[in-house]
Amino acid sequence: QVQLVESGGGLVQAGGSLRLSCAASGSIFSINNMGWYRRAPGNQRELVAGIRSGGSTDYADSVKGRFTISRDNAKNTVFLQMNSMKPEDTAVYYCNADILALYSGTYRRSDYWGQGTQVTVSS
Repeated sequence: QVQLVESGGGLVQAGGSLRLSCAASGSIFSINNMGWYRRAPGNQRELVAGIRSGGSTDYADSVKGRFTISRDNAKNTVFLQMNSMKPEDTAVYYCNADILALYSGTYRRSDYWGQGTQVTVSS
C-alpha cells in the first residue's frame, strides 16, 4: 500500500518561511510527476507547484519567485520551500504523486494524495 506522508506545516508570520516535505512509501517502482496543491477556505483546490521526474518545474503565478519545489528521487520525497509568505498563502497543502507501484501482484500506475498539512500565515 502506497502512502504519502506530509510534514512541515504550521503557523508563520507574513514574510517568513516554511518548508514542507512529503515522503512516499510502499511497493514503489517509480514516481513520475510530483506536486503540491492547496485549498483555502471557500476556494477550490489549486496547483501550487509541480515537478517532473527529470526535474523540470511549474509554478502557479501567485507563488513564482517565492516558492521552490524540489525532489529527492532516492528517498521518494518532494519538498516545497516557501519564502516571503503572505496571508493569502494560508491553506491546507496537499502532496500529490503519480506512482507506479506493485498492487496485488501487478504494477499499476495511480495518483496518490497526502493527508494534507495546515499552513497559516498571520499578518
